[in-house]
Amino acid sequence: MGNERAAARELGMFLRSRRERTTPQDLGLEPGPRRKVEGLRREEIATLAGLSTDYYQRLEQGRSVRPSDAILNSIADAFDLDEVERRHLMRLAQLTRRPRPPTPRAADRVPRNARLLLEAIDLPAFVATRHLDMLAWNSLAAALLGDPRELPPDRRNVLLTLFHEEFQPRCPGWETAALDYIGILRAAVSTDPDHPRAVAIVGELSISNPEFRRLWARHDVREGVHGTKTIQHPRVGDIAVEWDAYPLQPPPGPLMIVFTPKAGYEERLRLLKVIADAGEDRGEPEPHTVLSPATHPADRGRRPTPPRPR
Repeated sequence: MGNERAAARELGMFLRSRRERTTPQDLGLEPGPRRKVEGLRREEIATLAGLSTDYYQRLEQGRSVRPSDAILNSIADAFDLDEVERRHLMRLAQLTRRPRPPTPRAADRVPRNARLLLEAIDLPAFVATRHLDMLAWNSLAAALLGDPRELPPDRRNVLLTLFHEEFQPRCPGWETAALDYIGILRAAVSTDPDHPRAVAIVGELSISNPEFRRLWARHDVREGVHGTKTIQHPRVGDIAVEWDAYPLQPPPGPLMIVFTPKAGYEERLRLLKVIADAGEDRGEPEPHTVLSPATHPADRGRRPTPPRPR
């Protein structure tokens, strides 16, 4: 029953977020002279979807309502949801109707072919869970982003690093990347809203970071993700890259995230590979830190501080 209630709450918050960001003008309605809210009123979206206001209100409140696909499609049409948002809505609603039985959750694993691919490609790449915990990476990713071995396993999480207070001011385009990664986590939540890892990550960041709370409340969801960023590497200089997330299995399976150099930066990536190969031959982790901190001898035994981007 816990998963069913969690899905109903998530469904309600998603609907409310879409109602509050949809204006009457978006749907060709007159705003009216005495309007006190920027988004739609509940009675307006209920009318557009052909529902009673009470029924729609109970949906938003996460009460015991199990909407049919026809009702969900009417609501999605009223909000003009895109295909990704529509699938997100349907997955959550299905959990409220058919809650997942209380069986043990399977451990996250890296498929064998994915491990072979990590080592075969001459591009930085890593495999992460849908909750963005890093599972495996190649030497070029460690050289570009920092070696995850410098962090305890439970801190090797992209979002925990991205939302560290020292990261945000130094990362150009930080919010765009944050929304993409948050969208990946949100998609994972729609398949298992009360997963302990999701609860832990969202709980920790909600307490510690107001920017995370603001962006998480948007209820944005991502399936395929593409982005660009410039990484300031201390040994080879700036490297502008594009990154893409490729599902290795159907949701909520792991993702492979691959970085490709933008035109004009290929030589710097080749130089970085030489550095990475040399470090691998010596068995030394690369000290550059974007995903992990360099540990000073005096700090050994302490909980590592998330890294400062360079």
